Amino acid sequence: MPRSLRVRPEYIDQVKLAVQRNGFPRQKDLADELLISLSTVNNYLNGRAVDNLNFKEISEKLGQDWNAIAFFEDNIDNDTSANVKVNSEVLYTHCPEEDSSLIYVERPPIEHSCYQALLGPGALVRIKAPRLMGKTLLMVRMLDQLAQKGYRKAYLNFHLANSNDLTDVDRLFKWFCISVAQSLKIPNRLRDYWDEDFSTAKVDCTEYFENYLLPEAGAPVVLCLDEVDRVFPYPEVASEFLGLLRAWHERGKVEQVWKRLRLVVVHSTDVYIPLNINESPFNVGVPIELPEFTPEQVQELARQHGQDWSESLVEQLMGMVGGHPDLVQQALSHCQIHGNDSLAQLLQAAPTDAGIYANHLRHLWRMLQPHPDLAKALLQVIDANTPVHLDLIAAYKLYSMGLVKKQGNQVRLSCNLYRQYFRDHLGELS
Repeated sequence: MPRSLRVRPEYIDQVKLAVQRNGFPRQKDLADELLISLSTVNNYLNGRAVDNLNFKEISEKLGQDWNAIAFFEDNIDNDTSANVKVNSEVLYTHCPEEDSSLIYVERPPIEHSCYQALLGPGALVRIKAPRLMGKTLLMVRMLDQLAQKGYRKAYLNFHLANSNDLTDVDRLFKWFCISVAQSLKIPNRLRDYWDEDFSTAKVDCTEYFENYLLPEAGAPVVLCLDEVDRVFPYPEVASEFLGLLRAWHERGKVEQVWKRLRLVVVHSTDVYIPLNINESPFNVGVPIELPEFTPEQVQELARQHGQDWSESLVEQLMGMVGGHPDLVQQALSHCQIHGNDSLAQLLQAAPTDAGIYANHLRHLWRMLQPHPDLAKALLQVIDANTPVHLDLIAAYKLYSMGLVKKQGNQVRLSCNLYRQYFRDHLGELS
């Protein structure tokens, strides 16, 4: 076996998505878990060669079959491997130093509002934005800042729950309790608090937090719940779980033990299931909705990439992708390697299967194909010159995918990239 392996280009999106889905908000958390360097993780995720033992370790931690995704370094020319073109939906910026900070552009006053809110006892913060808009990066930033003040932090991604957990109230609450304890590195004592015969899952879960996890933590706990909208398609389970969060928040206003808990609920779409107004966590606390980048913020992101972008370059890029953080980041990383002169070529190929956004666009296309109603609704938006009114559920789902923006009770297309790509492809479904 060769000493070095790298991820095949066609699997790079898969391994990058697996990072957060396996409970690692950022690359550094994965590196710390495996006791390896950040640069090794970054190289692995971006299709660069790493030692074969590290390759196997990272693959196993991310739930990947290393043999299936590996490109054997001995079989490729070194010059070619250094210049492999990677079309990636999930982009991580290369950080050569282990202590490098994440590239991050603030969107005032969001960061300050979020941080100040979480300092309050019993706080509840709701972060909403479509996918790939920077919700997790914001959350990681807040967690790190609060950890520096002595808070305990716990991160739970609902993509880690399997379908059986999401469809059964008892299973979901057990998974929730065990996962939070693991994140806090507190031993699992669920058997001591779970009464299968004479209690309910909601009561047992509350007892576990009130009498064990929160006291054992020894400091205020910031609990971040990412991708919570995964429970929305299951109304009975969602009602129980979301009602529990609301009840804990209310108790945090008056009871000392619950004042220690700060909740962050992260989701991509509005709640489209009926919830009792007095039992919903979505009409209390501090709402945070992430906007797209402004032209000034795009310039700042370019500066953090070591590039000096003129207003003209920013205008050209935003004319295609708007201020979508991930799409802007991908373009900047491309230009960082190939030079700013490559922007015109990038934009020309952008809405095609040969462009840098090909994987991102194909992923959205695959999400639409099983749902002709959503595809029809999107085509209606594409064909309109003004904002349109859609069915409520269709509007919520298209928004969560990032395809449309809300404008009052109506929606409009997010960017020209989607107009050009989907106008050509949606005809295939008709």
